[in-house]
Amino acid sequence: MTTQTIRFIRRGQTVALGNVPPDRTLLQALREDLGACGTKEGCGEGDCGACTVVLAEPENGRLRFRAINSCIRLAHSVNGMALWTVEDLAQADGSLHPAQEAMVQCHGSQCGFCTPGFVMSLFGMYQNSVCQGQAISRSDAQEALSGNLCRCTGYRPILDAAQQMEQLPTVRIDETALLQHLEQLALIRSAAEPDFAYKSPRSLDELTAARAAYPGAQIVAGCTDVGLWVTKMHKHFDRVLDVTQVAELRQIEPHANYLQIGAAVTLQDAYAALVADRPQLQNFANRFAGLPVRNSGTLGGNVANGSPIGDSMPLLIALGASVVLANTHGTRELPLEDLYTGYRTNVMGADEVLAWIKVPRPNGDFMRVYKISKRFDDDISAVCLAINLSITDGNVTRASIGAGGVAATPVRALQTEAALAGQPWTLATAQAAAAALRAEFQPISDMRASAAYRNEVLGNLLQRFWLESQGQTQINLAHFDVEACV
Repeated sequence: MTTQTIRFIRRGQTVALGNVPPDRTLLQALREDLGACGTKEGCGEGDCGACTVVLAEPENGRLRFRAINSCIRLAHSVNGMALWTVEDLAQADGSLHPAQEAMVQCHGSQCGFCTPGFVMSLFGMYQNSVCQGQAISRSDAQEALSGNLCRCTGYRPILDAAQQMEQLPTVRIDETALLQHLEQLALIRSAAEPDFAYKSPRSLDELTAARAAYPGAQIVAGCTDVGLWVTKMHKHFDRVLDVTQVAELRQIEPHANYLQIGAAVTLQDAYAALVADRPQLQNFANRFAGLPVRNSGTLGGNVANGSPIGDSMPLLIALGASVVLANTHGTRELPLEDLYTGYRTNVMGADEVLAWIKVPRPNGDFMRVYKISKRFDDDISAVCLAINLSITDGNVTRASIGAGGVAATPVRALQTEAALAGQPWTLATAQAAAAALRAEFQPISDMRASAAYRNEVLGNLLQRFWLESQGQTQINLAHFDVEACV
């Protein structure tokens, strides 16, 4: 099999890389093929942010900038995009970009290893905020830098730098010229031969045909998990099928009774749509990994992956979401929890792909989702619990509960739902349901938590849910103002 030449724009010029294996990471291509060694290799799993670069592609006639982790992103996935590394920011006369100059002025670097990643996250934020005339708040800066770890300088001067950027003379990219350049690349891409080792279909028909023709190909989206199979497990893929350019799967379609989210929609955009319907999900959405992971990863990828500690699925189960699977013969729909048959196994046929996730619109239910992890930001859940209750005249008329981290798959708490349905919503009912929830699962002990801890936490979270339903807020860390408490 042959590989398509990768073409992307860097420093205003088209970069062409040939003979790149389908499973080669973007970080490898940058450091080893292009000599762009300013981008660092740290954890190799999208956790530390030292490898952060920024991508841009057209969206609704404008450029959309995204900071992403290059260590787990496959090189072929940036074909047809614009890319910036830390070496690309300084001006022709040597003057620093505001993202760099602000770090200097605010003393935001010490050992310097993490600095390129922080600068690139700041650059992405600068393009999406300052260049769009938007001010940067402290909370905005914290979210933009949530995927970057610093182990020596501390975050205060780096957050200062984020806000300092907008005080410096504005530096703009010529978006009109860049959009035209990207359009030219798109013409080359559309004329490419179809049978390459790395296939990136543009339509659902092309995707299902490719899936039928190559059932053994590794399906990828943002590679926020599959990328670790390459970097940590040293897996190799002879053929890769990338779903992220399929037009139908990149759309979010609002309907009267449900929201239809394409499987290739990024986690960042998918959660933004869910939060627009349910503002109480904002804190949970921000805690789903760091921003670079949310900028690459997709909702469909998280669901299809089926990890028992994937945070999207407990939420979607509690919301009553369904999935639509597609092949060359058509589509079929099933409840999301029925997708899984065991640990990372599912009912999808060898010729099927996950196409859409359908999420019912809000109907006045009281809903909360809780993530328990060792770090507040950018961490994997020990337990994730989503609870959605319909309460009428003081009685629970419907209960829907999704749980993660407590079984081999994301699961629905059917026994606990049954214990709640038809009962008066009182403290006694909540305590009985908490006991039922603790008894419903047999979680394992691992590096994140013991089985006993997980069982105890499940019940505690249901009792927290009761307290929040009664109007208490200070029991939730998300409601604390840290600066005000200092």
